[in-house]
Amino acid sequence: MTGTVINTPAGTPFVEVTREFAATPAQLFKIMTDRDLVAEWLGPRNLDATIEEYDVRPGGTYRYIHRDDSGEYAFRGVFHTVEQDKLVIQTFEWEGAPGEVCLEKMTLEPTDNGVRLHQQSVFPSVDARDQSIEYGMENGINDSMDRLAELLAKS
Repeated sequence: MTGTVINTPAGTPFVEVTREFAATPAQLFKIMTDRDLVAEWLGPRNLDATIEEYDVRPGGTYRYIHRDDSGEYAFRGVFHTVEQDKLVIQTFEWEGAPGEVCLEKMTLEPTDNGVRLHQQSVFPSVDARDQSIEYGMENGINDSMDRLAELLAKS
């Protein structure tokens, strides 16, 4: 597999993202969960990111803001399950649509060539998922995954 695969089955509230990286699960987990590194890979390249909190542990919370010339876009959530180098389950909410909370599960699986990241997101409705796609979610995912790969190549 090369690049990021995004699956958004029509008529469902689901989004699945898969990407393989030339790294170990520990290397990928560190970059994905280190507060100081998150702003370097999270979100579209054309937005600046400020990480206000990023406490990756069961019950820990996160909040970050993306900015461009048009304004600010804040996101928040709670980490529910964290298994070092293997699994993160969290909620995800765009503050512009309060109450539309997604549940996200990210697994890291060793492969012969590195590690496979698999993310499954469940939106509260098909409409909420479709609206996220319309607002550019796929671009943000692709940029984030590419930026993760770039950071891993430097480490």
